[in-house]
Amino acid sequence: MDRTLFTDEHDLFRESVRTFVSRHVAPHHQRWREQRSIDRAAWLEAGRHDFLGIAMPAEHGGSGIDDFRFGVVLGEELAAAGLALASSFGIHTDIVAPYLAELTTPEQRERWIPPFCAGELVTAIGMTEPGAGSDLAGLRTRARRDGGDWLLSGSKTFITNGMGADLVVVAARTGEGPRELTLFAVEAGMPGFERGRKLEKVGQPEADTAELFFEDVRLSDEQVLGEVGGGFRAMMARLPQERLHTAVTNVAHARAALETTLAYVKDRRAFGRPIGTFQHSRFLLAELVTELEVSQAYVDRCVEAHVAGALSAVDAAKAKWWTAEVQNRVIDACVQLHGGYGYMSEYDVARAWLDARVSKIWAGSNEIMKEIVGRDLGLGDVRAS
Repeated sequence: MDRTLFTDEHDLFRESVRTFVSRHVAPHHQRWREQRSIDRAAWLEAGRHDFLGIAMPAEHGGSGIDDFRFGVVLGEELAAAGLALASSFGIHTDIVAPYLAELTTPEQRERWIPPFCAGELVTAIGMTEPGAGSDLAGLRTRARRDGGDWLLSGSKTFITNGMGADLVVVAARTGEGPRELTLFAVEAGMPGFERGRKLEKVGQPEADTAELFFEDVRLSDEQVLGEVGGGFRAMMARLPQERLHTAVTNVAHARAALETTLAYVKDRRAFGRPIGTFQHSRFLLAELVTELEVSQAYVDRCVEAHVAGALSAVDAAKAKWWTAEVQNRVIDACVQLHGGYGYMSEYDVARAWLDARVSKIWAGSNEIMKEIVGRDLGLGDVRAS
């Protein structure tokens, strides 16, 4: 089914992204996986192509485009090349960008946004902690007043771009209430800010993921993003875009694996004919294609709603958990269709299988997404007194 989401302008942008991927990503991707990080040169090249500041204000070096569909195109093309690419760059362009564009003062925007857009300042967001993931109200990292400054103490884990980030948006508790959180912009080199180990993941090795530690990091009010005590509201308002970005890349990643598999089953022969001609293979691939296209239609509808400013947190949660399930089912079936070769790490489908598993966990686990949807149905958690 043809997609009606994009205009000719989006299609031209997609061609630009594909050219960038073919010239500046694909030739280096295997080396990035081996070294477990993306070269900083790739960030700078993305900045030169104006891919990093799509929604950022033009007066600060961004493109000033108020159209999330351009970010969708970028995310889809990066995910097709490798899910870790979409997650690393996506954290920067779709997750951190709204905080810097919408919550900063004029002085903060002038300081951070130009290098952000140029790829000179790589960003991360610090929400998840060793004892708190999807439950933002359970965060324990704390910032306390010390004279006119703040002292930030605590730790974060599973932070994408964490080892190489120049600026991290950190959520910290600044009051006693469960939702009294404040966002701080913590910069590399600040005394007391230390990186832990680069985490060894099952998949996505090129996505730099790290532990972060804060021991009495002294921060002025100039490092506060938005209102003191307004961090929980700020995060909840922007989580739907994060989950929609995840849904977009889930489908694109699975589609790329399926296209690779379709080519494989037409070429691979068994019992004297291509394995794609067996009834089981035909039926299975028919199911996978249909499941992906149905999922794509819902995600596209969510994108349209988001562009119109009408995407609900519930619909974003539906898109996130459903596409993560579909992505993993589709890629698992693709591995099976490849037979033993599907289990070999040099095959794209094997790497995609490893990379996809975390989609059910990050951006809010699928179980939490279902909880959000269930509560919207009037099925709240009723506990016995």
